Amino acid sequence: MSRLTVLQVHNRYREAGGEDTVVRMERDLLRLGGHRVIEFTAENPRGPAALRSFVASAWNPVSARRIGQLVDTQQPDVAHVHNTWWQLTPSILKPLEEAGIPVVMTLHNYRLLCANAMLFREGRVCEDCIGTSPWRAVPHRCYRNSMFASAVAATAIDIPRRLGVWDDVDLFISLTEFARERFVAGGLPATKLLVKPNFVDDPGPRPNLPSTSNTVLFVGRLSTEKGVRTLLEAWHSSDLAGLELLVVGDGPLREELESTAPRGVRFAGRVAPERVSELMLRSRGMVFPSVWYEGQPMVLLEALAAGLPVVASDIGGIPETVAGHSVLVAPGDRTSWTRALERLADAEWVDSASAANRAVYESRYAPEVALGELEGAYRRAREERGLRP
Repeated sequence: MSRLTVLQVHNRYREAGGEDTVVRMERDLLRLGGHRVIEFTAENPRGPAALRSFVASAWNPVSARRIGQLVDTQQPDVAHVHNTWWQLTPSILKPLEEAGIPVVMTLHNYRLLCANAMLFREGRVCEDCIGTSPWRAVPHRCYRNSMFASAVAATAIDIPRRLGVWDDVDLFISLTEFARERFVAGGLPATKLLVKPNFVDDPGPRPNLPSTSNTVLFVGRLSTEKGVRTLLEAWHSSDLAGLELLVVGDGPLREELESTAPRGVRFAGRVAPERVSELMLRSRGMVFPSVWYEGQPMVLLEALAAGLPVVASDIGGIPETVAGHSVLVAPGDRTSWTRALERLADAEWVDSASAANRAVYESRYAPEVALGELEGAYRRAREERGLRP
């Protein structure tokens, strides 16, 4: 594909987690592929300014003017929007439309449908606002357990819908087919929704077969939606003599979980990304007991890249992400998890799953695959505008 100038638009915020990593990786990948990337970013303020910015999260004319000025001077070939919550706001789409710039938008979470962006409420999956009204979030205090904050978040969903702002997007990228179906049910046109997964870098070869290790990894935030309580209960009930569960990560449940953890479980806290990659290459397997509709967790892709066998919840887009070579378990079901964990004691299965998962990574989540898919998305968006591919 000929060299493009790509305007990358992203609103950074503390809750973004892996989303910021994805944006940075795509920027670097595009540059490595010979494309020019211009970054337009904002970060949500803290302190007294945060409230003013949050209240204006439905429409910020200042951000619209700034991006309009940038477009006038840089003349991008395509804009790739990753996140507008909340400092940027969907207002940034109007100047792009007026300038005739094709727009691609990645839907990293469910923010266009759900006040808390998770489709998760009171410890369970919730689809109440899909295809209905975001205002249902207010009495349930779905955003930060506050009626006021939930009303602001619902307004930020409702106003762009009423103004038809999302019509200015030429192509939406969904990370999984599961998520795509939810966005279609929520009102986005199916013809504008493309499934394109995330990617991760190649960590290199494993030093040994996974069956030679006795370490099983959990990597993630220690919070309710991650299902760690069920995991520890199942570990206590499983016959896994000689194996150790290493819990990597931190979060609001850490003190509780650590104080009640069964024998054979060790907590490592926060670990640098390089160290996590090293642990994956030297571990026996990974467990992923999430009970909500994850976007597309980078940690799962990293596990596949490391040839790591996976035992994961059968929920949301997780089954299609791991592509059928992993053990899938009913989310939150301790009995099912107890049985599933015991598969990790089977050395033959562990080594076979390792090879299969590495093959999935190479065919679906490697950087060279992602570059071709990104270029294809930009080509399609330009063709929608009648521009030269």
